[in-house]
Amino acid sequence: MKAALIGLMQSGKSTILSAISGRAMSQAGVAVIEEAIVPVPDERLDFLTDMYKPKKTTRGTIDCLDVPGFNFQDEHGRAAARRLVNKIRTVDLLVWVIRAFDDASVPAYRNRVDPLRDLEEFKTELLLADLELVTTRIERLESQIKKPTKTQAQDKAELELQKKLQDAIESEKPIRSVISSDAELDIIKSLGFLTLKPFVVVLNVGEGNLDTEYDLKGTIGDARVIKLCAKLEHELSLLDAESRSEFMKDLGITESAVSKFVNSCYSELGYISFLTSGADEVRAWPIHAGTTAVDAAGKIHSDIKRGFIRAETTAFEDLKKYGSEKDVKAAGRIRLEGKDYIVQDGDIINFRFNV
Repeated sequence: MKAALIGLMQSGKSTILSAISGRAMSQAGVAVIEEAIVPVPDERLDFLTDMYKPKKTTRGTIDCLDVPGFNFQDEHGRAAARRLVNKIRTVDLLVWVIRAFDDASVPAYRNRVDPLRDLEEFKTELLLADLELVTTRIERLESQIKKPTKTQAQDKAELELQKKLQDAIESEKPIRSVISSDAELDIIKSLGFLTLKPFVVVLNVGEGNLDTEYDLKGTIGDARVIKLCAKLEHELSLLDAESRSEFMKDLGITESAVSKFVNSCYSELGYISFLTSGADEVRAWPIHAGTTAVDAAGKIHSDIKRGFIRAETTAFEDLKKYGSEKDVKAAGRIRLEGKDYIVQDGDIINFRFNV
C-alpha cells in the first residue's frame, strides 16, 4: 500500500509523517519527495508475540511519500507542482494535509489560516491537473482513430469516456463521481487520475483546537477527516511509551496519530489483515476485504496457493478468550475452510497445502 501526503506549503506534512513513522524531520530541499515506512500498530500482533515468543514479528506497513508543499501563487510554483503531481499518479491513496493552526513562527500560505479556502483551492488544482491529462489524452485519441488499427474500436470507446470526464471536470466534479462501471474504470485506471483516487483529509489543528468542530462537508462531502495537532503528536512520538501514555491521558487524547492515520487509510482502501503465528514468526498480512482463502494463501507464497488444500482458521478473539491453541481446539473453535472462504479481519490462518 502506497500513500502520498500532499498539501499546500507549511501545512505540516513532514511533521505528521515524522510523528507517525519515527523518521527524523526532513532537512531535504523543497523539490525532493521523501519516503518513509509507517508500521501498522496492531494489538493482536502484540498478543500473539507475547504468546509465541517468535524469532521475529512482522507488521503490516504503509509506504508513505512526503511530497513537498504545493505553491500555486505564481507560475513557477504551478510548474513545480505539476512536476510533483506526475510523480504521484501511481500511489493507491492521497492524504490531503490541510492547515488549521496559527503559529507566528510558521508563515501561513497566502498569509491566511483558512482551511475551507485552502481545501477549495487544493481541490480545484487537482481537478486542473486531471483536466490537463484528459485534454492530452483526447488529442492523442482523436488523432489515433483517424487511422484503421486493431485498437480503433477501443480507442473510440475511450475517447467517448474521456470527453465525459472532461465535462465532469469542467463542471468542477471529481472523476470518481462520474465513473459508473468497472468497465469504465478498467479503461482509465492506469492513467493515474488524482480525483479518481481514494483520499483522506488530515486537518492539522492547534493544540487548543483539538475539540473544535470544522464543517468541511460542503467541500469534501463525506470524505474521512483525521483531526490532529502535528506539533503535539511529534513531541509525543519522542517520548517513551509510558510517558507518552500518561501525557495522552492528561491531554484527553484517546488515540495516537499513527493509529488514526493507519485506520483511516485501511478503511478508505478496504483493507483488513489476517494473521499467521508460530515460533519462527508472527505476522500480519494486509489484504483487501472480500479476499478468498486461496488468494490470501497466494499473498504468502504462490506455491501455497497452487497446492491449497484447506485453511485452518481461528478467530483472534477466540484465541484471546480461550488462551491457547489447545483450549481453542478443545472448544471446537478451529475451522477448516475451503478455497472460497472469505477471509475475515483478525483470522489466524494455517494453510494446508501440497505441491
